[in-house]
Amino acid sequence: MTQNQEPSQDPAGNTQHFRRFVDENPQPEETARRPVLPIVLAGVGVILAVAVIVALVMAFT
Repeated sequence: MTQNQEPSQDPAGNTQHFRRFVDENPQPEETARRPVLPIVLAGVGVILAVAVIVALVMAFT
């Protein structure tokens, strides 16, 4: 019985191919996340506006 013997692979060559692959295919940058502070401030502003309107309605009725 003859066995198929594959030639030994060069680990340094594989590493060089991998490094070239990584250098040529950079990972896409993550999309910029929207800041939360303006959304929170808008929410607080809406709550304050509603509170002022309710206070004015209660004061003049």
